[in-house]
Amino acid sequence: MSMTAVSAAKPVAVVTGASSGIGAATARRLAAEGFAVVAAARRLDRLQALADRAPGIRPVRLDVTSDDSVAALAAGLDDVAVLVNNAGGAIGTEPVELADPADWQTMYETNVLGVLRVTKALLPALERGAGGHIVVTGSIAGHLVYEGGAGYTAAKHAATAVVETLRLELNGRPIRVTEIAPGMVRTDEFSLVRMRGDQAAADQVYAGVARPLVAEDIADCIAFAVTRPAHVNIDLLTVKPLAQAAPHKVDRH
Repeated sequence: MSMTAVSAAKPVAVVTGASSGIGAATARRLAAEGFAVVAAARRLDRLQALADRAPGIRPVRLDVTSDDSVAALAAGLDDVAVLVNNAGGAIGTEPVELADPADWQTMYETNVLGVLRVTKALLPALERGAGGHIVVTGSIAGHLVYEGGAGYTAAKHAATAVVETLRLELNGRPIRVTEIAPGMVRTDEFSLVRMRGDQAAADQVYAGVARPLVAEDIADCIAFAVTRPAHVNIDLLTVKPLAQAAPHKVDRH
């Protein structure tokens, strides 16, 4: 069945970075909420496994750093109700004086330019019909800074600036704009990627924290935001585990 046919029956939600973690949890949750979900990411095998377990999900390969890949995604969509720009991530914890510009470039490409590419490409589809909703999975790192996090916080600050600017530029058009800004979320991959595959270092991030957030907590927040009445816009939803007061202030036992 084509995506056009599916969208005739259900509102379409596009979720980027949907092959794992928050993206996969969001795809599952929005499908349960009655959306026809386009789950988009680079790892098509994982997306297919996700779709096999959750009715209402269509897997689509997407590389948010590629103009051609984003254009191909947009070409298959006529009317989009929700776009969740979730693709992103962090690399490294080096201080500025030891930072590798290539790591910063990678983080900027996914966390910032990826949001630009996908949002720009899907804006016509988001504006059709009853209008759409753009959600960006940001971070408390987009509003605060911490030592060893300059590359990631710089990228997430930029993503926050894009969200806030979009809201101004789209004012008067039927498109809502929301940033979800999580704190500490334990997923299978985020910290492992950041620590360059060092599982022990990744586990240490959550050591002693009784209950960090999990991907489903953030999916719940996204689902809340996008299911409000059309005249209600959640500008920013910041969510942290009870144990975390700030990036550097975490209760550990």
